[in-house]
Amino acid sequence: MAETLRPETPAQVAETVAWAAAEEAPLEIAGRGSKRDLGRPVQASHELDLSGLSGITLYEAEELVLTARAGTPLAEIEAALAEHRQQLDFEPADLGPLLGGPPDAGSIGGALACNLSGPRRIKAGAARDHFLGLSAVSGRGEVFKTGGRVVKNVTGYDLCKLLAGSHGTLAVMTEVTVKVMPGPEKTRTVLLYGLDDRTALKAMTLALQSSHEVSGAAHLPDGPAATSQVSYVAEPGRAVTAIRVEGPGPSVEYRCAALRRELGALGQSEELHGRNSAALWRELRDVTPFVGDPERPVWRLSVPPQDGPAMADALADGQDSQYFFDWGGGLVWLCPSRWTEGAPDEVRAAVASCGGHATLIRAGRDVRASVPVFQPQDPALFALTRRVKESFDPRRILNPGRMYAGV
Repeated sequence: MAETLRPETPAQVAETVAWAAAEEAPLEIAGRGSKRDLGRPVQASHELDLSGLSGITLYEAEELVLTARAGTPLAEIEAALAEHRQQLDFEPADLGPLLGGPPDAGSIGGALACNLSGPRRIKAGAARDHFLGLSAVSGRGEVFKTGGRVVKNVTGYDLCKLLAGSHGTLAVMTEVTVKVMPGPEKTRTVLLYGLDDRTALKAMTLALQSSHEVSGAAHLPDGPAATSQVSYVAEPGRAVTAIRVEGPGPSVEYRCAALRRELGALGQSEELHGRNSAALWRELRDVTPFVGDPERPVWRLSVPPQDGPAMADALADGQDSQYFFDWGGGLVWLCPSRWTEGAPDEVRAAVASCGGHATLIRAGRDVRASVPVFQPQDPALFALTRRVKESFDPRRILNPGRMYAGV
């Protein structure tokens, strides 16, 4: 069992990494450990647990900026923002339950390191687009800072964009600064019932191309819809297409009414208000429909929206397969009925045919160690990835092999 190291200050993190570099001792980097099973297993004799680096160090609500230590729980940050009616606009997912852990266990550093972005990504952008600055320790044991508290102060190389999505393989973040945004006064969701996948894609496309400033567009076939805790979604026993609208109260009411008129010919509609609407989008954000059976694999497919239904048809391996669409059809969450040895080749060949990419989000440890978890890179891009890794972590001690074997 790996020995756990729990530094409580940035200086202790730097000392620990410098020691590991000198000893060539690989470290498994964990914010609070909620996403330990996301990615390839790390072979390391020591775990660097950053949960001791916790707390909000700066929050200027008027300036829409927040700085926190990397191990700060996301739940703590969201609670502080809620007091000022503000939010993280990139809507980071809580993947803990999907990966077999407890809810609300993730950290702000982990969310940024994995570039987690929820349903609002189609309007607000990804986590990296809200990442303003950081303090970190490279694999050389060197402390560095990048970015600032406002976008216009960011000069030189934007290392925030590089570290977002690096899964802790390039540096150990100790403090991060993010842009926050005002929360909406009202949130409502238009539901359309009984649409097949292609008609649902048409509805989502019409909504997103309209002037109604849609902030979420998803489609749940009848199986995943039945798992919802929202009665308006689960009880009809049919597929549900969800269109989210946020903003000032009168504007939201007007836009929802307009959407129901414009999409009414496609199917019966209903409307979710505040609490039910928030609950549904949390379920979609956290991939809750697939939490119940931890033995089944889960794939995350990013494809051109128009190819989403065909992709789901091609990869569903029988009646027990489940899938649903987010991002207007551009994100397909796929839960096959079982794992097969040929699944990675089949999935990646399918997404390659339309220029997409696939990530294996949930699978057993042995599976994740033996197959590519992230989309394989072409030789030129992989060579660049190796050079970037060499520049930050020449001894390959930070989460070695988490994303790609040998890196």
